Amino acid sequence: MRSAASNATLSYPDREGGRRVIRTDVAVIYVGDEAEKQALVKGEPQIFFTTPSYDGFPVVMLRLDQVNGAKLAATALNAKGSINGRQIEIVPIDDAADPATGVTAATAAIAAGIDGVVGPYNSGVGVKTLPLYVAAGLVPIRLTSNSSTNSMGCTLQPMDYQIAPVAAKGLETWLGAKKVAIVYDSSQNYTTTIAASLKADLEKAGVTITSFAAITPGEKSYDAQVKAAAATSPDVIYAATYFPEGGLIAKEMLDQKVTAKCVADYASDDPGFITTAGIDAAKNCPVVGVPSPADFPNGPAFVADYTAAFGSAPGTWSPYTYDSVGVLAAAATSTGGFDAAKLTAFLNTVKDWPGVTGSVTIDPANGNREPATVVFLDANSAGEFHVDKAWAAAVGASY
Repeated sequence: MRSAASNATLSYPDREGGRRVIRTDVAVIYVGDEAEKQALVKGEPQIFFTTPSYDGFPVVMLRLDQVNGAKLAATALNAKGSINGRQIEIVPIDDAADPATGVTAATAAIAAGIDGVVGPYNSGVGVKTLPLYVAAGLVPIRLTSNSSTNSMGCTLQPMDYQIAPVAAKGLETWLGAKKVAIVYDSSQNYTTTIAASLKADLEKAGVTITSFAAITPGEKSYDAQVKAAAATSPDVIYAATYFPEGGLIAKEMLDQKVTAKCVADYASDDPGFITTAGIDAAKNCPVVGVPSPADFPNGPAFVADYTAAFGSAPGTWSPYTYDSVGVLAAAATSTGGFDAAKLTAFLNTVKDWPGVTGSVTIDPANGNREPATVVFLDANSAGEFHVDKAWAAAVGASY
């Protein structure tokens, strides 16, 4: 079996205490120019990032934890006999978070004869490439979150329509918010959609939206926007932004001693949020997201296996790619191959499948997981995200 997973290639050297260490969780890739570099970093910061060391150079760094999660699953499955006697090979695909590049990469992967697909992560890419995979007789286990990709295969990750209700309930029930100001990134489909959905859900619950303001990503400071939101006297300021902006907003709220509670959106669920905000500000700003790998019931064993295999801790989405390969393999093993109709029929009946990310049930109406694994996260003094126990107790969540 040859299964494709989004992204990956080379590692980059990192110095620690004068010793050169080759990292296996990050790749460096060359891009066309500075404009393309900035478009990737700002458009998909959970995948692409940079450091001051590369200022002025047309390169971006690419997180490999998603691909590594898939590779770990393949290794475990192959050790148990693989799929119907066929060894699993993970073939990375780099779509550069760009629809046109994604179409080219998907077309090449299909021509190469892949049997399965885990991904893509970017919803904009998925809208263009998922139909190609489906037309080629593949059943994607997608990593997208936009509802426009419903029913194009299935997913184990949360979808946009599942995130806003959890966020709204947390703000209203746990934090007791009566007034909320929403700051959102207007350049991305996800953040625009989630901000509007959250606004509608809160207003339906009788919560007053004191401010609904768009920001431009990539700015060095959002001091003025924080002051403007705080001036409307909200109980909560919700940042529907990716982590570079979310981290800055959290930091500036702490620096300004804003009395409103800071909450960051699912798009900020990344270790970079804590790095950008600083420990104190991050601890002061819960983040809507998914459980950290170690927070799942089977998470500690997964973290240990991943760390032993790759020399670093898994990222947020590593358990999801691990389980995505696992559920596709279970479907192929049960049905005796990769016939799309048979795979789809199996996946549509998946109920309580045991994964690292917990029990998995697929809704046959759209191929999405129910219920979604959406939680509120709290940063600790070690700079790690974990499920917020106070939130879980307040809303009756099982974490």
